[in-house]
Amino acid sequence: MNSDQKTGDLNRPSGRNAMIVGAGILLSRLSGLIRELIFAGLLGTRVAADAFKAALQIPGLLQNILGEGTLSASFIPTYSRLIDEDKSEEEPGVVAGTIATLLGLATSVVVIVGILAARPLTKVLLPLLPNETFELTVSLVRVMWAGLGFIVLSSWCLGVLNAHRKFFLAFAAPILWNAAQIVFAITAWSQNWSDASIAKAAAWGVLVGGILQFIVQIPVVMKVSPSLKLGLKRGSKAVREIVSKFFPAVMGRGIVQFSGFLDLFLAGFLATGAFTALSLAQIIYMLPIGLFVMSIISADLPEFSRERDNSPAVRRRFIASSERIGFYLVFSSIAFITMGEPLVDFLFERGKFTSEDTLYIWIVLAAYSLGLYATGMSRLYQNLCYSYGDVKGPARLAGFRVLVAGSLGFLLMFQLDRFAIDDNSIVRIGDFPSFSPLPELARALDTTPQPLGALGLALGSSVAAWAEYFLLRKRVAERFQIKIDSNLLKKFFLLPGIISAILAGTISFLLYDYDAYLVAPIALLISGIVYTLSSSYFGSEAAKEFLKTIRVF
Repeated sequence: MNSDQKTGDLNRPSGRNAMIVGAGILLSRLSGLIRELIFAGLLGTRVAADAFKAALQIPGLLQNILGEGTLSASFIPTYSRLIDEDKSEEEPGVVAGTIATLLGLATSVVVIVGILAARPLTKVLLPLLPNETFELTVSLVRVMWAGLGFIVLSSWCLGVLNAHRKFFLAFAAPILWNAAQIVFAITAWSQNWSDASIAKAAAWGVLVGGILQFIVQIPVVMKVSPSLKLGLKRGSKAVREIVSKFFPAVMGRGIVQFSGFLDLFLAGFLATGAFTALSLAQIIYMLPIGLFVMSIISADLPEFSRERDNSPAVRRRFIASSERIGFYLVFSSIAFITMGEPLVDFLFERGKFTSEDTLYIWIVLAAYSLGLYATGMSRLYQNLCYSYGDVKGPARLAGFRVLVAGSLGFLLMFQLDRFAIDDNSIVRIGDFPSFSPLPELARALDTTPQPLGALGLALGSSVAAWAEYFLLRKRVAERFQIKIDSNLLKKFFLLPGIISAILAGTISFLLYDYDAYLVAPIALLISGIVYTLSSSYFGSEAAKEFLKTIRVF
């Protein structure tokens, strides 16, 4: 393939769609980041913060299983092809309405059960939470669980809009979800409420935000699908196809989400602060996944489904998307590892968030970042499999990832929980090696020193991400005869990455004594410019595309 062809591929319509998705995700992620900045200042990394993060994960687990990820695997591929085949849109409207009805019924049952069984559910999933954290978590779960149905239906809206190539609103709608939490939390803080009461107010914000996120999308959904009809249509081939893929997708997404939830479960055995450390590190770590990877693969999934009988077109689209993902994620990994401390300081260190908290989050973030590229590329490989109806294969590989992450994380976390951050240095605080939790009194301590157990879970997650990536790459190459150039990463990204990493590290070291508000932007800007220009020099079409976009703006 010559250079002109590759450039053309990168400038195809899905490239523009990816930019639209990216704009919506950017606004959504920025609002989420603002939320976390505010919450970090209000609650720090202590008991109330841990309880809120833990509570948010429990209903979020089912939301992710029933929502966006499952619909990406089952609903969007079939619905996209149906739109193209049925120009009257009568059948697509009926199918979309049937799926909405089924989701509504399923989530209603789940919500009722979740509210009634919040205490035993929390006890089973988080068995070793300190008593104070546990009681607060249970009360928060009950409130948050009530908003689960609206969030799942919001994901259905996203699926409908994406299939109709209406990307922006669906990905920007979570702004309302974040805004509601911010408003409720700040209102509680302004009344001088306790940390626990602020967390409870934010939980009500989760519920209200979910309702708003769903409602704002309904008018556009009705516009693009005027024939939408709620109800249960029997005998529809498309509905049967979606349902037949839905349950394997639920199992697959369940495994994927269980991987993230496994970290949460295991963190219950660790000292106070582990939940929050993992959560805040994941928020930063997921920014490039959400902003770059999700924008690319969300735009590509409907097109993969439409073009799956045209192998050359699918291959070109896949290769171009792989290059884009590699370009963005390699630099993101470098930035988080070499500039993580001033970045975390810049984002969170205020109020009750201390310098020890900053160092802790950076260490966990750096460990997660080692698997960032593998995680992003796995998302692309999964979507390609989904477009061909291959749901079970990625699910099995996700199960293997969970096994690797859990096993390695368990081996490491207790060892590292014997080491802690105290006055910006690392000290040993218990017997080593050990395969049991610290005593409850030590785990529940709401002061420094801060144990490092969360680091073990992050390292396990990164190793598992690479294992899943290599297996998915092999599966796609064998089943669909699609593979990326093995020299692409080495030639275009690794050398520019090494150059920018050295530069970023040098800048951070030389400016260490200066304020993070100065260091972080300068180091990011200079190393980012060098990385982009050098990638473009070595022939990266993704870098050239990025430079063209910058020139346009």
